Amino acid sequence: MDKSNFKNFFDLRVIIIWSISIIYFFPIMWMFLTSIKTEMQSISIPPLVFFEPTLENFFIVQERTNYFKYAFNSVITSLFSTALALLIAIPAAYSFAFAPSKYTRDILLWMLSTKMMPAVGVLMPIYLITQKLGLLDTQLALIIIFAMMNLPIIIWMLFSYFKEIPKEILEAVRIDGASTYQQIKTIILPLSWGGLTSTALLSIVLSWNEAFWSINLTADDAGTLTALVASFSKPEGLYWAKLSAVSVMSCGPIIVLGWFTQKQLVRGLTFGAVK
Repeated sequence: MDKSNFKNFFDLRVIIIWSISIIYFFPIMWMFLTSIKTEMQSISIPPLVFFEPTLENFFIVQERTNYFKYAFNSVITSLFSTALALLIAIPAAYSFAFAPSKYTRDILLWMLSTKMMPAVGVLMPIYLITQKLGLLDTQLALIIIFAMMNLPIIIWMLFSYFKEIPKEILEAVRIDGASTYQQIKTIILPLSWGGLTSTALLSIVLSWNEAFWSINLTADDAGTLTALVASFSKPEGLYWAKLSAVSVMSCGPIIVLGWFTQKQLVRGLTFGAVK
């Protein structure tokens, strides 16, 4: 490929990347623009591009609902479900990576296959169990369910990271008499810290965005921001400006988190990808 062809190819690739980026970013931008319009402006045809912005919708959302309570529930359920999932996944991934059996690969594939099952298929059993245990509309129920929901992905990712650690290092510390706990604490966790960070961040994002279980298992006390967004969908119609405002308030924190931690996410998700 000569220089002119290479330059044309490179330019085409840049155009494609920018086009895809704009397509991905456009819904977020339009949601924000709609949130600072009035209700009449938000449903105007053709859509208004130039208008006088207003923050009225954000104040109305806060007046009608306790936004910070829902945000607090989202933070608590996301962080604690991630911590619980990691507490279970780290020993499981260690055993899969360093003490495998002939069924290890089958078990991993089976765990991943559970993610393909629609959540509505197990709604009634989980709802009834939660009701019998008195956990309806509680943060504890969401923490357990979110942790179990993300567990297959977390175990698979940690297994991939742990497999990149040379077994000779573990064999050396075993000879020195290190226990399994000491191996995980002093060798496994420090060497796979980037992968652990990206896995935890991914779990937080998945838990934060989970809507199905939050809507069906909570009411007012333990509702997360996704339940708050759903509460603005009224039978008599959608109020697009207010719905966009509450959506911005729901998505904003996790978008900011993703922006500031993108380096850790990329580093962890590409761990072991280049040999």
